[in-house]
Amino acid sequence: MERDEKGSLDSATVAKLRDFHPEIVLISPQIPPNTGTIARLCAAMSCRLHLIEPIAFDVSEKSFRRAGLDYWQFVELYVHTDWENFLATRPHRRVILVETGGQKSPSEFEFQPGDLLVFGAETFGIPQNILAQCKESQRGHIVTIPMFDRGVRSLNLANSVSIVTHCALARLHTGLS
Repeated sequence: MERDEKGSLDSATVAKLRDFHPEIVLISPQIPPNTGTIARLCAAMSCRLHLIEPIAFDVSEKSFRRAGLDYWQFVELYVHTDWENFLATRPHRRVILVETGGQKSPSEFEFQPGDLLVFGAETFGIPQNILAQCKESQRGHIVTIPMFDRGVRSLNLANSVSIVTHCALARLHTGLS
């Protein structure tokens, strides 16, 4: 992949990467700085970002915008009214839920181009109806970030998205020049 003098890829290459890279999906995000940080990650990694309502803040909120710094022009952001509406926009994509109780860690999972990496709200995770629907579906898979101290319930949402996105991109780009 060729880069310009600043190390950036041209817009056509970025568009191709967005089709190849996983898409990040946040269900009912609650903390503006977490979501803004994730948006910045999506800009840097050429991943689309989907927010599923209800969202606990206005996407024009200052703390949300500030966390994304001046990279908003590089974020491909979609807001969906609900889970079913979102799924209808991505009918042939695999749904990878990131949640406790999965059998594989992201470093072991075989990611495919265009996978949908789904993360739940900071305080309650992925809703039970969505977990059940994905467990019953051929489209659905669950991965879990291993944690070694059982006293820790979960990781910060932005950190979790970064870990899983890195694992997915590392797997997808293995062997590519």
